[in-house]
Amino acid sequence: MGIFTKKPIGKLIQDAEVGEKSLKRTLSAANLVALGIGAIIGAGLFVRTAAAAANYAGPSVTIGFIVAAIGCALAGLCYAEFASMIPIAGSAYTYTYATMGELLAWIIGWDLVLEYAVGAATVGIAWSEYLNKLLEIFGLHVPYEWSHSPFEKMTDAAGMVHSGMMNVPALFIILMLTMLLIRGTKESAVVNGIIVISKVSIVILFIVLGWSYMVPANHTPYIPAPTTYVDSQSVSHNFGGIWGILGAAGVVFFAFIGFDAVSTAAQEAKNPKKDMPIGILGSLVVCTILYILFAHVLTGVASVNDFRTQGKEASVAYAIKTYMTGYGWLANLVTVAILFGFSSVILVMLMGQSRVFYSMSRDGLVPKVFSDLHPKHSTPYKSNWIFFVLVGAFAAVVPGDIVGDMTSIGTLFAFILVCAGTWILRITNPEIKRQFKVPAVPVVSTLGILVCAAMIAGLGWTNWARLIGWLIIGLVIYFAYSKKNSKLGKENDTNLKG
Repeated sequence: MGIFTKKPIGKLIQDAEVGEKSLKRTLSAANLVALGIGAIIGAGLFVRTAAAAANYAGPSVTIGFIVAAIGCALAGLCYAEFASMIPIAGSAYTYTYATMGELLAWIIGWDLVLEYAVGAATVGIAWSEYLNKLLEIFGLHVPYEWSHSPFEKMTDAAGMVHSGMMNVPALFIILMLTMLLIRGTKESAVVNGIIVISKVSIVILFIVLGWSYMVPANHTPYIPAPTTYVDSQSVSHNFGGIWGILGAAGVVFFAFIGFDAVSTAAQEAKNPKKDMPIGILGSLVVCTILYILFAHVLTGVASVNDFRTQGKEASVAYAIKTYMTGYGWLANLVTVAILFGFSSVILVMLMGQSRVFYSMSRDGLVPKVFSDLHPKHSTPYKSNWIFFVLVGAFAAVVPGDIVGDMTSIGTLFAFILVCAGTWILRITNPEIKRQFKVPAVPVVSTLGILVCAAMIAGLGWTNWARLIGWLIIGLVIYFAYSKKNSKLGKENDTNLKG
């Protein structure tokens, strides 16, 4: 079998609809929009916004959000066409298998581990930060040693240096949500819907109340002059100017990760050809508007220096308590809502990861254990437990900034392949019925590739090196295991012999 052999789209859909191992179709369009918002609004908004402002763009982080939103909108249109045409689990992996062949499908499936599994670890770390803010209300806290990576250090007011051991709260929340996810997709969606309502309300409340507390000096100059900023980990960043905005776009791009996770639930949607475009694009539009307003208010209330020092962790709660007099209750409410919000993000990312490997397992590219379904709940429970171990390990011992940037660059790479795949499939399979079609496909696809590539460029060489290293590991696994066990490859070999 050639490594570029494609899986026929007819077979993809047939595999999804027949057999006792089919996933249950329980999700409506409203569930999918809520699922997308649940994944999108979270650590990216409440944590990565401050990091992007501090390290890259200052108040012009809002422009970074616009750039990231444009890239996501272009890729989102392509995702929507794919999801309405190939309504099965697997997201970009499945789409790539149908358009570019098995090797690239494996690469994108392996790359999606960076988006979903490592992304869930990133949010787990952020959840730990805000948990300590909540505990402070009651005079409690998790010691630094047990709420930070062993690669992180802190000097307290007395001059004592504290080193992290492992992030226990992050590990705990990932365990709880893994157990919930095993219970079933419908049950998870109900919990997620409640969380979405609460955290969207908090975002709107912060925008409305914080607007009058903005200080014009914090927005001057809106686009800082280009310079170099070295952070507390001795990492250099391009701050200000065009490169600063692109770097910020790459960082806050993490805030948009989630709308594509909706596509991984295509096989569990009641009416996928109608509901998937609504779920993907609807959640993206709602969140983009909220993001730009939120970032504008946050950078107006607190300064860039705040986000580099005392306000680096749990930045939103810090800004409210420090500068919005009389709204301490809001800071506490925000902290609770953010904890719930982060939980929904982890939930959706863990679901997306297990569904991608569910599809890869059914194709023989990863072991059968990843597609074994629970006898009662019909969820890939063994896969959920395996990824709990992986995600939990990342969350417990790796610093948040590192896993966050790994997630962004991995997802951007996936988006580039989806944009290219849409164009390729229009040429190779124009006869396939598409309930949703991307307008001006060569233009939209090309712009999506260029915008995502520009954000990758803004993230810097250290992140490029991590991505390349991750992909090399994936290629070794593919040629050592996946190529030999591919079901499509075995079928083709049988046909040739016959």
